[in-house]
Amino acid sequence: MPAFSHDFPFDPAYGHTLDDLLAVPAPPAPADFAAFWRARHEAARAVPTAPVVGPVEEVRDGVRVHGVTYTSVGGVRVGGWLVLPDDGPVEHGPVEHGFVVGHGYGGRDEPGPDVPLPLPRSAALLPCVRGMETRGRRPGIPSRADEHVLHGIGSRDTYVLADCVADLWCAASALLELVPGLTGGDGGERQPSLGYLGESFGGGLGALALPWDDRFAAAQLTVPTFGNHPLRLTLPCVGSGEAVRAYHREHPEVTGVLRYFDAATAATYLRVPTLTAPALFDPSVPPPGQFAVHNAIAGPRELHVLEAGHFAYEGTERETKALRDARERFFAEHLD
Repeated sequence: MPAFSHDFPFDPAYGHTLDDLLAVPAPPAPADFAAFWRARHEAARAVPTAPVVGPVEEVRDGVRVHGVTYTSVGGVRVGGWLVLPDDGPVEHGPVEHGFVVGHGYGGRDEPGPDVPLPLPRSAALLPCVRGMETRGRRPGIPSRADEHVLHGIGSRDTYVLADCVADLWCAASALLELVPGLTGGDGGERQPSLGYLGESFGGGLGALALPWDDRFAAAQLTVPTFGNHPLRLTLPCVGSGEAVRAYHREHPEVTGVLRYFDAATAATYLRVPTLTAPALFDPSVPPPGQFAVHNAIAGPRELHVLEAGHFAYEGTERETKALRDARERFFAEHLD
């Protein structure tokens, strides 16, 4: 196990060895867990996303980046970025692969390190889900992670995470509308074969979103959050989970809501090939929860262990490159 010098008042490895982490289970699902999420997915798929593409904001790494907005559940317009090969218009560019790319808790100001994409000739939609900086800001939804994670948490039907998951499903719909070549042309001759990339917050949302949407064929979940809430509630951290722990101390009944938003529980329904990259040491997202997501995946899974997450150290650059290489190989193997 890595031994890092730090000033945290707790052990970000939580005393777990790799063997310990590989044994962390998923909590059992509520009886209507799948029905709840399938109903949410059906509602999101019925939304006319009406995507609008803005002018080119950046050209780099063989792609051009546009601003984009689209409609999600509740009539909310979600902002983000559309990434396309830089040698053709949206309607006719030779695109072979499509990705939806989630983001960490705190939002995103730009596409950032998720571009370049894992495969050449790819398009991607990188949404900034509702409430998050900068293009997901919404009146009434706090943008700070420790406040956002509590928004509407009193009920499974009002919890903001459910709508954030829907923002990902609607991002897929918007991408497929903007790049009809991903379905074999305007006639939709073949089933879409999208990839999903998600890190931290985006990793947890991805685990919740992917089991119910057959447009996705492969995924990468890096240091995913929201895994094994009963265990997370016992583990101090400096991430959004600490806000949930504090809320739980005053409102223990919230465990009934959290059961529906457990990424590890959702992973027991996840059957597409998934590359997971959990960390052995992470002060923001406790590693036992991350590994619970990996351990629970029902379909083909590949494990890429990181020494640390949400923590800068001497080997960060090396690990980042190794993970990028792994994801390029993984998606080359699993996307048509």
